[in-house]
Amino acid sequence: MIKNLSGEYETVEYENKRFVMLYDNVETEYYPTHWHTAVEIIMPLENDFTVLTGDKQFNLRERDVIIIPPGELHTLPEYPGRRIIFQCSQDVLNGNPALEAIMPLFNSTFVITPELDRELSLRAQRCMLNIYTHYYEESAISDVRIYADLIDLLVAVREQQLHQAMHTMSADKDKMLQYNEKFQQVLKYIDQNYMYEISLDTLADIAGYSKFHFSRLFKQYNAMSYLQYINIRRTRAAEALLLDPTIPITEVAMRAGFTSLSTFNRIFKEIKHCTPSNFQRMYRSTGDVPPPEHAPAQRPAPRT
Repeated sequence: MIKNLSGEYETVEYENKRFVMLYDNVETEYYPTHWHTAVEIIMPLENDFTVLTGDKQFNLRERDVIIIPPGELHTLPEYPGRRIIFQCSQDVLNGNPALEAIMPLFNSTFVITPELDRELSLRAQRCMLNIYTHYYEESAISDVRIYADLIDLLVAVREQQLHQAMHTMSADKDKMLQYNEKFQQVLKYIDQNYMYEISLDTLADIAGYSKFHFSRLFKQYNAMSYLQYINIRRTRAAEALLLDPTIPITEVAMRAGFTSLSTFNRIFKEIKHCTPSNFQRMYRSTGDVPPPEHAPAQRPAPRT
């Protein structure tokens, strides 16, 4: 059973001040719809397993791997068997400039199968089994090894996504390197200026493309439109602000860059599957409200 569940919010308890939690799960039990701030990765070891996220159902076979982003509502139906359920605090991934390039993979649930990419599937299996071994070994650097294998897995997934984008965009290696450089500049600009109005003209100018060409390439490169990406980034900022009970929801919407409260409510619910008020209540009901470390204290001057 889920140890700490309040409404749909799960508080993940990391043992002995670790940043990870791992379950060698053999329970035939229904895990109701819930979400948490941890990254969750599941790999069935014996028998198939099903995971529901949002309105999608993923049927996993043995050794398939699913990566569930932080904040994603998900349900684990009752299935017999054995599976590794691994959770990692997003704090060890956020705020590290070297990892910014892999952050887009957390925009949606990702499933790794041999049909998708056999080499990636084998690499993911190896990383998960290594993480399992390191978690239970008595070593002063076991968590460092876990972190290394986790990054190895996430980098491999992002590489696959970029390779797929290269195929979709019909680009050679040199052209893809150019796209990488241009779109990293665009993503960095969005990350620094999401609290302001961001126009298509501005983003297209940063990338050096026409508006039409930029919109098409951005969607191919990131598997979502530039507006979807901006809304996801603003919603992440709003999540952090909602942790502070002294900030009114209207102000949260403004600080996160939404133009109106109604727009904020609509987009937040589309992405988080709950209203901002419900999100805030779920956090408060745990009795343990962490400080909004990643939330902007106020609107700074726009960065260019």
